[in-house]
Amino acid sequence: MSIQKHCSSAVILVGGPSRGTRFRPLSFDVPKPLFKIAGKEMIYHHLEALSRLENVKDVFLVGFYDDNVFSEFVNEASKNFPCFRRIKYLREYNCLGTGGGLYHFRDQIRKSDVKDLFVMHADVCCSFPLSQLYAVHEEKKALVTLMTTKVSKDDAKNFGCLVEDTSSGKVLHYVDKPDSYISNIISCGIYVFDVAIFDEIKKAYERTAKERAEEHYSEETSEDYLSLETDVLAPLCSDQTKPVYAYNTTDFWRQIKTAGSAVPANYLYLHQALREGKLPKVETEATIIQPVYIHPSATIEAGAKIGPNVSIGAHVKVHAGARIRDSIVQDDSEICENAVVLYSILSRHCRIGRWSRVEGSPTLPSQHSTTIMRNHVKVQAITVMGSGCRVTDEVRVQNCLVLPNKEITVGLVGEIVM
Repeated sequence: MSIQKHCSSAVILVGGPSRGTRFRPLSFDVPKPLFKIAGKEMIYHHLEALSRLENVKDVFLVGFYDDNVFSEFVNEASKNFPCFRRIKYLREYNCLGTGGGLYHFRDQIRKSDVKDLFVMHADVCCSFPLSQLYAVHEEKKALVTLMTTKVSKDDAKNFGCLVEDTSSGKVLHYVDKPDSYISNIISCGIYVFDVAIFDEIKKAYERTAKERAEEHYSEETSEDYLSLETDVLAPLCSDQTKPVYAYNTTDFWRQIKTAGSAVPANYLYLHQALREGKLPKVETEATIIQPVYIHPSATIEAGAKIGPNVSIGAHVKVHAGARIRDSIVQDDSEICENAVVLYSILSRHCRIGRWSRVEGSPTLPSQHSTTIMRNHVKVQAITVMGSGCRVTDEVRVQNCLVLPNKEITVGLVGEIVM
């Protein structure tokens, strides 16, 4: 499949510190787009997928974090992906929205040789079948091609839902997070646009500005704020003169909204890496059940049992008798003798004492909810511990969310520790 006819740019929408609050306490320690899943930053997986497209030359990260947040990542990524002319962070002066940020940097994004634009939300986990998406875009001569997938009827209301012509793939209707059931076909937050989309975004600006003036708009949101989904895509999909099409993927996809959702995403990326033979070799006498990612600097003692579906960061120490599965253990943490970590995330510098248990509830990678009901109350399915937390010896922590720098000395179930 050839996709070398035209140059394309790509934009990864990374948001900012006032967004992604559901990812706390993990985002207290590291910006959400840079949280490591399967040993790589969340947006590294996007770059890896884009690097397989020969026509993508420039990649832009668009958001409103401080410039220095992404500087080290951009420098390293530029070395790891020399196929790109440049990887650049474009900082918004405030939150402009998913459409506003694109339009604000339109001149940098649409250089003279750019015909198409890939746009991807940072907080999605996906196999990224971008070649197939682009092939549909080219075949249909589309203005917009959305990657879509099917979810359960109950989950659909949490996403952008669309109705399409099943024979042609043309999108007939789109509603972001509808109040009532429309369809179980949802947008994956991954798009290809013809550069003419900037003309449509300009029209959306003019339309929303008029609406705000007529309604004496008084919210604190910037007047330059524009939602790509609500203000641009929804009207385009309803206008049957516009060529908007869908590419339906049957491969894996999920959002990474809450902190707990990083665990099923970790599962999906680890299994993909295992299939592709990309998991680093593990040098340890411990029992390893693949797929597992272990940083080369981590110390795993003989007698420990790791896996499946585990990522272990730099300088982590796992002692004899420890058991870890379906979990993410971030840098510089320590799992002491005979401790158990199941369906959990440990941020940096955590310590789990001897014979202690930190555990969540099993969460399937296809599940889009990471909460469970306990005594008629929603609680975390995945246990998440913020940075610097300590669990003393012989303590059990189950289905809890623990803010940074807490010491747990008694058993807890279904708690938020603030």
